[in-house]
Amino acid sequence: MKRIERLVIHCTATPEGREVTAADIRRWHCSPAPVGRGWRQVGYTDIIHLDGSVERLVDNNEDPFVDSWEVTNGARGYNGTSRHIVYVGGCDRNGKPKDTRTQAQKDALLSYVKDFKAKYPWADVCGHNELDPGKDCPCFDVRKEFGI
Repeated sequence: MKRIERLVIHCTATPEGREVTAADIRRWHCSPAPVGRGWRQVGYTDIIHLDGSVERLVDNNEDPFVDSWEVTNGARGYNGTSRHIVYVGGCDRNGKPKDTRTQAQKDALLSYVKDFKAKYPWADVCGHNELDPGKDCPCFDVRKEFGI
């Protein structure tokens, strides 16, 4: 068990306007190849749907530590000290990276980040692309968006 050091924000890298379910994410991440990645756990703790609703994907006890059963596979090398949230979208209709968040998603994410920072004021909030420069995810500048 390690102390939470960050919240990592992701996108599903799916076309704008197309909803994604928890079952989709579980299939993409946990099903054996070639359907999925064969991971033991999904990559995110929570998902923000197009309508702004937040769905829990992996239970956690909300304490300031990441227990082994809470670890998600969102960013290699950082999972044991991070929580991960994903919003549905992140690509235009041609598959190119784009901030496709609906206003409801923006509002929900802002509320989520504020709540996270209130619980864990020492923790950082960053985009996946800050931990892996080869990624476009989450397709917006997290630090600028949240004044970090």
